[in-house]
Amino acid sequence: QVHLVESGGGLVQPGGSLRLSCAASGDTFSTYTMGWFRQPPGKERRFVAAITRRYSTNYADSMKGRFTISRDNAKNTVYLQMNSLKPEDTATYYCAAVSATIRDPSQQSLYDYWGQGTQVTVSS
Repeated sequence: QVHLVESGGGLVQPGGSLRLSCAASGDTFSTYTMGWFRQPPGKERRFVAAITRRYSTNYADSMKGRFTISRDNAKNTVYLQMNSLKPEDTATYYCAAVSATIRDPSQQSLYDYWGQGTQVTVSS
């Protein structure tokens, strides 16, 4: 069992930056594929980014160049650096984990564990 806890959300002005963190319990974090997903108000949850145990990364097209996913296995933590934020980035951001290398990291159904989410609001 893996427990995920997100942090770092908040209110930011358009054009600003935030770094989200997701801390994982357990001693097998380094073997997990980690993903970030987001759910805007009234909309479906969608893929943002993922990083495999070999540090291979994937991004949703709309995040490429603005968001960066990274991981620190020594701290059991995955990060999402978000730059040039836009009002449409407003959402609850969720961290997810799966104990395998998966073919399509954008598929939510493939993840075994989820955090409770952290709210990001981009507004002036």
